[in-house]
Amino acid sequence: MTVEAPPSTPQSCQVFPAEALYVVQGVAQGDSLAGPDEVCPGDIYALEAAVKPLRLRLVANRVAPGSEFGNPGAATTMLARYTLMDDEGGRLELMVIGVEGAGLCVLPLSPVSRAMEYTLVKVEPAPEAAAVTDLLCISFARGTMITMADGSQRAIETLTPGLRVLTRDHGPQPVQFMGQATLRAVGAFAPVVITSGTMGNAGDLIVSQHHRMFLYLRNRAPGVPTAELLVQARHLVDGEQVFIREGGFVDYFSIVFPRHEIIYAEGIPAESLMVTEAVLNRLPADLAHEVKTRFPGLSQNQHFGTEAQGAMLDRIKPFGGGTNR
Repeated sequence: MTVEAPPSTPQSCQVFPAEALYVVQGVAQGDSLAGPDEVCPGDIYALEAAVKPLRLRLVANRVAPGSEFGNPGAATTMLARYTLMDDEGGRLELMVIGVEGAGLCVLPLSPVSRAMEYTLVKVEPAPEAAAVTDLLCISFARGTMITMADGSQRAIETLTPGLRVLTRDHGPQPVQFMGQATLRAVGAFAPVVITSGTMGNAGDLIVSQHHRMFLYLRNRAPGVPTAELLVQARHLVDGEQVFIREGGFVDYFSIVFPRHEIIYAEGIPAESLMVTEAVLNRLPADLAHEVKTRFPGLSQNQHFGTEAQGAMLDRIKPFGGGTNR
């Protein structure tokens, strides 16, 4: 299965009208989020407290019937990618989309909070050849070795429903579903490479940027609420031991279990795909549709622990000293 759906197949994602994000401090104070030629880096934005995300439905980059933003048949254009920073150093990435006759909307590529204020730090052109609804999987790349219930190793692309995988907290668990998506490895869709040995991994571990690694801190740092942390791979990038690999295509594979699990990939703990409405709305449309069809009403809770981001990342040492992998 690939993310390139036939023209007759609607795809959908959740967006906010650009008017929902406004400048609370800066050059354009009081103005709504604008296009790349009009925004001012350094301006501080907030999301309106009462605003709700809208479903944008598309066919071949035109608005499809049933969309909550834009009129059917209207053309859409990906205009830019914005990076914003919250007060704790966490990053918010947005795709700015122009919809004919309806104006601008923004597609979050990472979670956005109504309780935070965000400083615009970077304005970039939209990724070339990326469809509006090509969103990140929580996935492993082809060839990733997964630890099975009996301790053996199998490449992720060979797993099938029913096979039992070793999990950190619930022992052997059967695979319920395997999803696959092929994406262009550019921008937010390029994989993170954690080189062999960096985190105790037996081989290079290649995952999507938003995939979370599990870390256990023997000596918890001040300001870190739990010893168990989930850290997005993109936050581990240092340009040397961990880097983003751009170019060509990447085959991503996602694993679904009855519960959100921590499994072992190349010998180190990482999360499985957590099935919730919010996560499904960030998957490529074909993959999200298949998961929803197979598991109607399934909503999993996050594995216990804290997601590390912002200032918390500065207090931990993911590559040694304070972690047990």
